[in-house]
Amino acid sequence: MQSHSAPPADSKAASAVQKRQDANTLLQAAILQEQYHDTAGAARTYRRVLDLDPRNKVAWYNLGVIAQREGRTADAHEAYDKALKLDPAYAPALFNEALLLKSSDPDRATTLLERAIAATPGASTAHLQLGRILAKKGRDREAAAEFRRAVAADPSLYSVVPEPFRDDVSPPPTSSQAGALR
Repeated sequence: MQSHSAPPADSKAASAVQKRQDANTLLQAAILQEQYHDTAGAARTYRRVLDLDPRNKVAWYNLGVIAQREGRTADAHEAYDKALKLDPAYAPALFNEALLLKSSDPDRATTLLERAIAATPGASTAHLQLGRILAKKGRDREAAAEFRRAVAADPSLYSVVPEPFRDDVSPPPTSSQAGALR
């Protein structure tokens, strides 16, 4: 009778490395599928990535993006939550989850945006969205500060700052204007 022993540890490690490499190859393929607007194919490929590497936060996040685009908010929440369980500071998932919750749970959206900003301080659109939520809550001084941060990080956002806050927020001068001020 022949007994089956466990494979050597180095063979298990090699298998794990191969799975990660295969998952990364599939991840790149899924991203290309999305670029070519094959979202159904991309979703299938992201799921294959997760079969190989269930801890792949990028695959979970991208499944959330696809679900969000398709209006499947429950699926999007679930995918973002799984990405955030793997990396609680993963700014893209924090931001997109906040956008999903902005109307239904503005307090939770605020917390998520604050976490996204902590992870990526120059996240201009996170500052902008946080400013919008704070403005709706009547927290004008805090909202103005967020709008200022958004515009400081990305001057092109000035045009989408709500009108009542535009006097508080001024885009930095362009290089030609800066020269004229000297």
